[in-house]
Amino acid sequence: MMSIKTKLSQIKTQIPDHVTLVAVSKTKPVEDLMQAYDCGQRIFGENKIQEMAEKYQGMPKDIQWHMIGNVQRNKVKYMASFVDLIHGVDSLKLLNEINKQAEKHQRIINCLIQLKIAQEDTKFGMSLEDAHTLIASESFKNLKNVAVVGVMGMASFTDNTIQIEKEFKTLKGNFDKLKEIASNLKIISMGMSGDYTLAIESGSTMVRVGSSIFGTRN
Repeated sequence: MMSIKTKLSQIKTQIPDHVTLVAVSKTKPVEDLMQAYDCGQRIFGENKIQEMAEKYQGMPKDIQWHMIGNVQRNKVKYMASFVDLIHGVDSLKLLNEINKQAEKHQRIINCLIQLKIAQEDTKFGMSLEDAHTLIASESFKNLKNVAVVGVMGMASFTDNTIQIEKEFKTLKGNFDKLKEIASNLKIISMGMSGDYTLAIESGSTMVRVGSSIFGTRN
């Protein structure tokens, strides 16, 4: 069985320099994360705020923590002091809460707007129209402690690579349209263990890879 170090090294050879690798470490013990850390990995993604906060407490402080799961507004306060990037922002209400909590810690929290590109009802995300309206609004412009730096999307859970590629290209197209009104957008977070190479070919600048590094989830 390949070690975390070997798997991580192999994945890094397939990822170009302009693409950021987020090691998705949810449910994995700190020992596993430290193996990746010792290989130079500094960006980890979690989907539960409490678990991420516990790992933050016990691990080196040069790690960038990404919140990649669905965010409940009442839990934002538990990560506001340290989270580096929140991937799944899908409403102005959530942005307002992140802004409020970031202000308490006198910092700016980076966020990605989650756009819905999948066919499945279980996937979260805003429509392009709603995201456009949000970014153009006065309420959005008044948020001083959040920085929306890009978009995130999750493709359908399917083996149909043609459909997945179409959804990835939709996200890239939506990013380009939003960039016309928000020139500071730079990140397109799409692609996971099963499809990150296709995502990169479709324009991704950030991939979220978990099971290919750490093995199947506990």
